[in-house]
Amino acid sequence: MKVTSLSLRNFRNYDNLKINFSDKVNVFMGKNAQGKTNLLESIFYCCIGKSFKSIKDKDIIKWEKEDGYIGLTAERKYRDVKVEIKLSKTHKKVVLINSLPIKKIGELIGEINVVFFSPNELKLVKESPDERRKFMDIDISQTNKRYFYLLSRYEKILANRNKLLKNSDNIDYVKDTIDIWDRALVQTAKKIAFERVKFVENITPYTEKAQSYLSGGKEKIELKYISGCGVKLDEKFEENMDKLLKKNLEKDFRFGYTTIGVHRDDIDIYLNGVEVKTFGSQGQQRTVALSLKLAELENINAITGEYPILMLDDVFSELDSDRQKRLLKFADRTQTFITCTDEKKINGEIFEIVNGEVFKK
Repeated sequence: MKVTSLSLRNFRNYDNLKINFSDKVNVFMGKNAQGKTNLLESIFYCCIGKSFKSIKDKDIIKWEKEDGYIGLTAERKYRDVKVEIKLSKTHKKVVLINSLPIKKIGELIGEINVVFFSPNELKLVKESPDERRKFMDIDISQTNKRYFYLLSRYEKILANRNKLLKNSDNIDYVKDTIDIWDRALVQTAKKIAFERVKFVENITPYTEKAQSYLSGGKEKIELKYISGCGVKLDEKFEENMDKLLKKNLEKDFRFGYTTIGVHRDDIDIYLNGVEVKTFGSQGQQRTVALSLKLAELENINAITGEYPILMLDDVFSELDSDRQKRLLKFADRTQTFITCTDEKKINGEIFEIVNGEVFKK
């Protein structure tokens, strides 16, 4: 899987841009606030259908412009893909795949697979379970469109159940009407939990190898899936989760939201037997986060037969020289996009970015 070209119009600080890429390493070099990360963001947007930043679509359109455009072409093993995204400050975005408009963003995910890493990805290790669920969901969705729609269905069911809990004054009325949402929630939760358990099992050996490689064999990582459903994932899952929902109903009614379910799943991460979120150094946490991302590469390749593209945003400023070299060697197996403030002796196609303009060196 290789991204061959990118076209931008009124995207962030870019007026008009057309750029072709190397199928190996592409380096976006320049001072801060010149537009290096914006290029990664535009590529990511064409892969996932949204930015890796928590923003509205209209916010990525160039200041004082009413519309924008991103076009991306890619080569896959069996076919080429062209993704076009038309952005507007007044209308919904339009997404086209090979010139055909799509109705749902789920149709885009998996067309061009991507793994993104930046220093901000430390939150994957350090912050709330929501970050680790998002990590699972993006990775699984890129290789399993059915999973993406399961998530969407679960969120709608959960929202309806919570609305009933929050807006009802009488617990007896809730008891009489909540069964329909409980049955739907349990059935969908089981399917999501199954995919997440399988995902953690699949990436564990890849994460172990990546962590050992990046640390020079000094660190052993362990991943443990933590279910938010409160019951085992076995043949009695639906029956047992339904019972637990009924047992917790009065508590849910008081709180106004559902206290168990896959929306509370997590991954516990241990390094040399110690929980890395609480006791790991920042350097260890950074390496763990990077190992998880490199494991994504291997997992997607194992499922699809193709490596996804890899994006490394200002990562080298956070790594010592030995880990920089190891990371670059690992990245050789796929097309890689790197942002940095200097070349750092990286072998690849070098693009200098100056205030929204790109100069090939």
